[in-house]
Amino acid sequence: MSNIIHRKRAQRIRKKLKRISKERFRLTVFRSSKNLSAQIIDDENNKTLVSATSIKKNPTNKKKSEITLSVAEILAKKALEKKITKVYFDRGMYKYHGRIKFFADALRKKGLIF
Repeated sequence: MSNIIHRKRAQRIRKKLKRISKERFRLTVFRSSKNLSAQIIDDENNKTLVSATSIKKNPTNKKKSEITLSVAEILAKKALEKKITKVYFDRGMYKYHGRIKFFADALRKKGLIF
C-alpha cells in the first residue's frame, strides 16, 4: 500500500513541475538508507546531463550528512562546468525533510537556482 502512495506522490510532483517549468532541466534525487545519488535530466531529449553518487566514495566513518554534502558539491561543480544554473528539484517520493532538504540547501549555496 505504501509503495502505491509513494509512486502516486512522485507522479503528482513530477507532473506539476513539468507543467510549471518547461525551459529548465530536472534535478532528481534517489536516497537509500546509506547512499544518495542525483542527476540532472533533459526531459525533451531523455538524456542524463550530469550525475553524482556516493556509492563509490562511501567510507564507513563518514556521517550521512557529510556524504550528502559531498554529493551536492560534486553535482554542483559538474553542473556549473556545463553551464547549467537553473533546474527544478524533483524530490520524487521523498518528503522535503532531512537529507533531501540538506541536499537542496547545499546545492543552492553552490550556485544552482531552483
